[in-house]
Amino acid sequence: MPDRTIRPRVRDAILQALAAGVVPSQGLHYIQVGRDRELEALLRDIERVGDGGSAFRLIVGDYGSGKTFFLHVARHVALEQKLVTMHADLSPERRLVSSKGQARNLYSELVSSVSTRSRPAGGALSAIIEKFVADCLRQADSSGDDVSSVIEDRLSGLQSYVGGYDMVAVLTQYCLGHERGEDRRKQAAMRWLRGEYTTKTEARQDLGVRSVIEDKTIYDGIRLLSEFVGLAGYGGLFVMLDEAVNLFKISHTVSRTSNYEMILRILNNTLQGEAKHLGIMFGITPEALYDPRRGLCSYDALNSRLAPNQFAERAGLTDFNQPTIKLQSLSPEELFVLLTHITEVFSSNGSDKELIDEAGIEAFMNHCNQTIGAVYYKTPRETIRSFVQLLYVLEQHPDRTWSSFVDSVEVRPDHEPELSDIDDEDDDLNDFKL
Repeated sequence: MPDRTIRPRVRDAILQALAAGVVPSQGLHYIQVGRDRELEALLRDIERVGDGGSAFRLIVGDYGSGKTFFLHVARHVALEQKLVTMHADLSPERRLVSSKGQARNLYSELVSSVSTRSRPAGGALSAIIEKFVADCLRQADSSGDDVSSVIEDRLSGLQSYVGGYDMVAVLTQYCLGHERGEDRRKQAAMRWLRGEYTTKTEARQDLGVRSVIEDKTIYDGIRLLSEFVGLAGYGGLFVMLDEAVNLFKISHTVSRTSNYEMILRILNNTLQGEAKHLGIMFGITPEALYDPRRGLCSYDALNSRLAPNQFAERAGLTDFNQPTIKLQSLSPEELFVLLTHITEVFSSNGSDKELIDEAGIEAFMNHCNQTIGAVYYKTPRETIRSFVQLLYVLEQHPDRTWSSFVDSVEVRPDHEPELSDIDDEDDDLNDFKL
């Protein structure tokens, strides 16, 4: 086994997540497999955002192709490259466009998840603002100018965007509250930035602004935040939105179309270079993308923009410069490497005993193949869960070997869900191919 030191807390977090069938929130690099070309495309996007540009991607894959895992890795890479990240799952209560608060719910969730390399667990927006204030204070001390004028001057570029004047006013209020030790003013500013004000009257009384973040303005708020984090010294903002299948599931045609129109606006803004310091990725299924009646491509303007490269498609190749990246299923060889990595994580607790060798992993894979067939390469969530459970048993019963259990491991195939029971929130860990 390669010499890879894993802290006990990280080891336990990885194994608990795998045993539960979800993507680990940390330690992804210990189990990632393959996906070199996709990672290269992702790194180019992140570099572009860090240079002041923008990026848009749809991560497309069947149930079990690893969309959520890829988005988690994208977030990890963006943080390592000194970008700020936001992430959320789309759901019936969180949409891009709505009239009943669902879009504002999504915005609030995104702002709450703001993360930096030093604060990867979220809640980093206040720290970003305070870093900006500290820079302004140093600049004011060196130039002799009033700190308020320095803050307003550095934020003046935001005023050219929709909602920019009020965003500048709110950020200024937070900065002044931080400088003067006025927690109430800071709290009011954070409420506004998180989209928690529901009436303009209340916001005007607390902060002197005339607008609030509403269902129809959340993308404008995201663009302003991307500009601000650039001013605060970060490379940009990378936004991950998973479970886009929930937009496909919206039954009301007008509401579904409005959300598709917002995706079109985001795509146009990012690919035309109008947005700066901003990258956005969606996780979506092929049906939700290509269904001719309700999918994204049923909207003509999106269909023309998301159409695959015909030359690459005819040759059976993939063009990674397209807005869409389609994730492929695991190969048997990659699944073997993945299970080997999981075994290495398990053995990182200092135990000298080898719980399972290569022959045991091959026997386990053969058992899975005989039990549910080749589908376990496509949706190996239950395979991985069963493998981790087997390792737990071997760890707790050192007098047994893998050959005592492998024939009795039960692996239940994932059923292919109907439209009526699709719940992609349960699809967190179907594939670790990366």
